[in-house]
Amino acid sequence: MTNRTITSLAIAVALTSALATATTTAQAAEKEKCFGVSLKGQNDCAAGPGTTCAATSKVDYQGNAWKLVDKGSCVSTQTPFGPGSLAAIKRPA
Repeated sequence: MTNRTITSLAIAVALTSALATATTTAQAAEKEKCFGVSLKGQNDCAAGPGTTCAATSKVDYQGNAWKLVDKGSCVSTQTPFGPGSLAAIKRPA
């Protein structure tokens, strides 16, 4: 390969990486944490004491377990215990 080809490839890789990062950032900005809506073992990250991260919730609709949902849809998401919440929910055991 010539230096020109290597430079062109490096630029293409850098542009692709920048576009991927911008897309991921834009998608993350369109999501919000919604507590109390995930099913057992389907939460997106830590769900309080005794859990470490994703897929560690112990029961359906666990109040301190969250799932990423489309921005603005959390509080209109209905569960058997009521709507989702933007903050952890205390549920009776």
